[in-house]
Amino acid sequence: MTINQNPYHSLPDVLNARQLAATLGISRAGAYNLLNSKHFPTLRIGGRVLVPKKHLLEWIEQTVASGRRS
Repeated sequence: MTINQNPYHSLPDVLNARQLAATLGISRAGAYNLLNSKHFPTLRIGGRVLVPKKHLLEWIEQTVASGRRS
């Protein structure tokens, strides 16, 4: 049996608010707050606000490293 070392491996390449909330263990309202915050990496397509998985993982690393709160 192989243990997956990357817990985010199964995430889609681009996450919507519902997926972001589930991934981070926060409410959908919290996910929307993040998606609309100044320092959070988003992709806007029409009226949709999304986050690319790659940028989410980079944001997590940077936020943890800096001790910053969003």
